[in-house]
Amino acid sequence: MDNVRTVSDTKRDFYQTHTRPINSLYRRVVEEMMVEMHLLSVNVDFTYNPVYALGVVSAFDRFMNGYRPESDLESIFVALCRATGGDPDQYRRDAASIREAASQLSQGDLLALISEGDSPSGDNAFMQQMLQFAQGEGFKYCRLLAIGLLAAIEAVDAELLSRDKELADLLNQLGATLNISDEKLRKDLELYRSNLEKMEQAQNVMADILEAERKKRAEREAERAAKQEAEKEKQAARPESPEKSESESNG
Repeated sequence: MDNVRTVSDTKRDFYQTHTRPINSLYRRVVEEMMVEMHLLSVNVDFTYNPVYALGVVSAFDRFMNGYRPESDLESIFVALCRATGGDPDQYRRDAASIREAASQLSQGDLLALISEGDSPSGDNAFMQQMLQFAQGEGFKYCRLLAIGLLAAIEAVDAELLSRDKELADLLNQLGATLNISDEKLRKDLELYRSNLEKMEQAQNVMADILEAERKKRAEREAERAAKQEAEKEKQAARPESPEKSESESNG
């Protein structure tokens, strides 16, 4: 029997692929996603799907927004996917495809799926995926899939995310259609959105600190330059010594 990969195996593979240190503000985000993706990768009941991919990509992009150095972001994402047995290009490709499919729908299309259990939009990839989920085909609920559902709803109608009651009703109905506990779905997404707000606040604080440090450096450099210029002017205005003048006259 093959040994099941451990979290330690996954972390080791991650840091062998991405060898630079993770910015401290973002380290917890990366490691929590890594653990969650690892646990799903070794769960025999879980099957990769595009909505899950959209959840992974959306969560990564939103939480890692503002990461510095920005050039490390792709390396971190690649390491995260590969360490958990995935293909980073497939994640990006499937996420973009399912988001695009969702953007072609209306809220009415989603409600038709919920009430009628059928797709009014033909071969739309997102609706077909939802129908498969409703039939229990390759479907296992997880937090990242819930985030994918939220990102798809945002693609359908971004304003829905600011209409709390309407969004809650839609999520409850979707949960019932997919046989997901509406309480679990709601709590997972509330926690996700709350954590995003906290990360944005932390990013703003960090940006303010970095800006304050930049201004202090600029002020110190300006003071140093002013002192150097003043010293040059002082030396230029200093009268010549008598010895130097006499030497020049005799010469």
